[in-house]
Amino acid sequence: MDTGSVVSEPISAHHRAFAKQKSASMREPSPIEMRVVSVSLLSAFVRLPSLIRSPALVSRTVNIKSFCAVSPRLLHSQSAAMSLPERKPFTPDFFFRQLFDGESSTYSYLLADVGTGEAVIIDPVLEQAKRDAQLVKDLGFKLKYAINTHMHADHITGSGWLKQLTGCQSIIAGASGAKADRHIKEGDRIEFGRHSIDALATPGHTNGCMSYVIQEQGCIFTGDTVLIRGCGRTDFQEGSPKSLYENVHSKIFSLPENYRIYPAHDYKGQLESSVWEEKRYNPRLTKTLEEFIQIMDNLNLPYPKKIDASLPANRECGVYDIPKE
Repeated sequence: MDTGSVVSEPISAHHRAFAKQKSASMREPSPIEMRVVSVSLLSAFVRLPSLIRSPALVSRTVNIKSFCAVSPRLLHSQSAAMSLPERKPFTPDFFFRQLFDGESSTYSYLLADVGTGEAVIIDPVLEQAKRDAQLVKDLGFKLKYAINTHMHADHITGSGWLKQLTGCQSIIAGASGAKADRHIKEGDRIEFGRHSIDALATPGHTNGCMSYVIQEQGCIFTGDTVLIRGCGRTDFQEGSPKSLYENVHSKIFSLPENYRIYPAHDYKGQLESSVWEEKRYNPRLTKTLEEFIQIMDNLNLPYPKKIDASLPANRECGVYDIPKE
């Protein structure tokens, strides 16, 4: 049986129809057809804004967050970056220098009025007193005060030696029980040149802790009360976790969120923080009071290595343990 003649006719007809259709589609459109297409496109663009606002279209909008499955951590970091408060710049006549003692991981802060040359140093360390006195001299400043945030247990203050080297006066809270040329309490003001430091009583790490605020510069020196992502221990020197927590939340975390926080120590190489950061990311101080007390009561930390030498010396403002060189 010859099946070729049966299937050849429909295939040929199909090919002829396809060729005719292709030929028709390849011809040049007439001017009238071109005009119709142009009008149609123009009409579509005119109607586009109303189509975008159409409830039917809005109801079909895709949830981009769920569709793209964006990482929650990425979203959080983007949100944090967007809400990070703008830092307040230091005024041109305010000198700031952060200094470091490697053995005790202590930060000292040299501050000065550039116009008058009057300077203060916060939390100086005995072993760095000559370095600090030389820096003051090199910069042409006159050291007015050596200020302590509290009676330290992990190092001896450099206040006594700096008194001999520069003629400055020492300052500490009266509640600390330590000797000094000037004892201060909350609300007292320390002036150098046209600049001033306001004293905040923030006991908890010890019973005599002070924090020092410079409102114009938008910063606070917190000693051991608030550290970067941490806080000072509360298990000796009449420490109290409840007192520390309440003072931090009522006096430090109530400051503007863009205030810089400068602590007395850091053990991980970080230099500063801010009120905004510590209110959100401090692993201890973001807990409830009850949780915080439980954490602090169960740290089980060893006593500071130099506590037996530091506390007696610091009660005397460091004056009797000065090197004889």
